[in-house]
Amino acid sequence: MKIGIDKIGFAMPEYYLDIRDLAIARGIEPDKFTKGLLQLEMSIPPVSQDIVTLGAQAAFEILDDEDLEKIDMIIVGTESGIDQSKASAVFIHGLLDIQPFVRAIEVKEACYGATAALDFAKNHVMNNPESKVLVIASDIAKYGVKSSGESTQGAGSCAMLVSSNPRILEFNNDNVCLTRDVMDFWRPNYSQYAFVEGRFSTEQYLDCLTTTWSRFVEKSQNKLSDFSAVCLHLPYPKLGLKGLTLLLEQVEEEKKEELLARFNESILYSQRVGNIYTGSLFLSFISLLENSSVLVAGDRIGFFSYGSGAVGEFFAGELVEGFENQLYIAEHKALLENRKMLTVEEYEEIF
Repeated sequence: MKIGIDKIGFAMPEYYLDIRDLAIARGIEPDKFTKGLLQLEMSIPPVSQDIVTLGAQAAFEILDDEDLEKIDMIIVGTESGIDQSKASAVFIHGLLDIQPFVRAIEVKEACYGATAALDFAKNHVMNNPESKVLVIASDIAKYGVKSSGESTQGAGSCAMLVSSNPRILEFNNDNVCLTRDVMDFWRPNYSQYAFVEGRFSTEQYLDCLTTTWSRFVEKSQNKLSDFSAVCLHLPYPKLGLKGLTLLLEQVEEEKKEELLARFNESILYSQRVGNIYTGSLFLSFISLLENSSVLVAGDRIGFFSYGSGAVGEFFAGELVEGFENQLYIAEHKALLENRKMLTVEEYEEIF
């Protein structure tokens, strides 16, 4: 049975901050952010917006009446939960007016949670071929005004409808997961903001990528040259580039240029939205689909998901015939272009 992503969409706040303005206000050379992080803008949520409203907005964009009747599971991956007991999926279920006979849960493992949700969704559809599962990755990344991680903040949500006979991406059954107990990033109950060991976290991200990839190659017998593109979790785009560069040592120059070109297409949205934790990998995928003119049905896409603490996963899927007809290119470009730019002072007041 073919199972995968049938629809995909995203939402972001209507406000943003130019990263160069932030750099100047903090007495930092703008190139440190624009070139050192490959970041251009970051989304700023108003006080009226949280992961529930962002998640519902992303899902509302892609769902029709038939979906609302057939969805029987909603899973939200997030590390920005609004309640220690009640799942954000329950709130979203009510906002979208989905039929009542639904399992609604929330999954947490830093930025990795939504990837686990996709696997849960795949297994559910495998056992219930007529079912549809709504998977939402929704987060608000906040480190604090004038904090070391301030420039990598962001907010947004991605929504994916998982079904049989998907119209965008068919999952391959080749997932490789890795878990190691490390303290590179954590947010205990007593703290409003996360703690992060920046250099150590970077090292863990890169080592988890290469370790998971090696195991994936061993298990699946795939090579990097078998892929048309690789999407990576993007805490900031430059880290994804560092990770991909490590993998590119294995391929010929022509293939290296091809994969780098696809990577540059996959970071265009993240450069303007910022870090959205669980949604960063899938925003990368949306950006790739909507900004590349060379992808075709049958192309194999690799995905690397990483959640600090740490869990990593590499998996793959193949684009389905007609996938380009399921995209919301004009709508997403309008979302980006119609936002209001804030001054640093306005951003700080909202924060």
